[in-house]
Amino acid sequence: MNKVIPLEQAVHMVREGATVMINGFMSVKTPDTLIDGLVAEGVGNLTVISNDASVPGKGIGKLLTAGLIRKLVTSHIGLNPEAATRMHAGSLEVELIPQGTLVERIRCGGAGLGGVLTPTGVGTSVQEGKQVILVDGKEYLLEKPMHADVTLLRGSVVDTLGNVYYRGTTKNFSLVMAMAADLVIAEAEKLVEPGEIDPDLVMTPCLFVDYIVVAGGAQ
Repeated sequence: MNKVIPLEQAVHMVREGATVMINGFMSVKTPDTLIDGLVAEGVGNLTVISNDASVPGKGIGKLLTAGLIRKLVTSHIGLNPEAATRMHAGSLEVELIPQGTLVERIRCGGAGLGGVLTPTGVGTSVQEGKQVILVDGKEYLLEKPMHADVTLLRGSVVDTLGNVYYRGTTKNFSLVMAMAADLVIAEAEKLVEPGEIDPDLVMTPCLFVDYIVVAGGAQ
């Protein structure tokens, strides 16, 4: 099955008000073609779950500038002053989650787990509204699973079946995000035929990828 579709079709699968997971770290290997498509189409009121707020004019920063993000769930926003400006102005809701906790919550969402226990945040503002569980005399926060309507990710090499290889550290949150959404669209930096990726190098199996868009919009 060839899962490659045009950018326009992929963008129309992201509905107004959707919760969207987007991979990347400081705009490195974010799915820029898909992001540009969302900006062009004006798909807004989004809840975006990502590692960070990227930087101005790049990656998720483009969605922020376009005013398309209603809520940002992330581990830090320090590299993008616009995120802080919008947050203080009340036009952007920001939920800050420690990075390790964020990735574990996403992993739980993809694995069907009820949550994860962590000591991170106990006794701080992170604890507010969360259940505290005592294990062997030590307090832990119950952090609940995180799930999305759509995951947008970028792979270094993707075959037409949807098997994905990420080069080096560009795998970042991609592995868990691909498992934690109802719909997964992979942007292929390089598109190849089935069998061209060594099976031992497949990091996200095609089972988790619904559609593919070629980076740059070429088909």
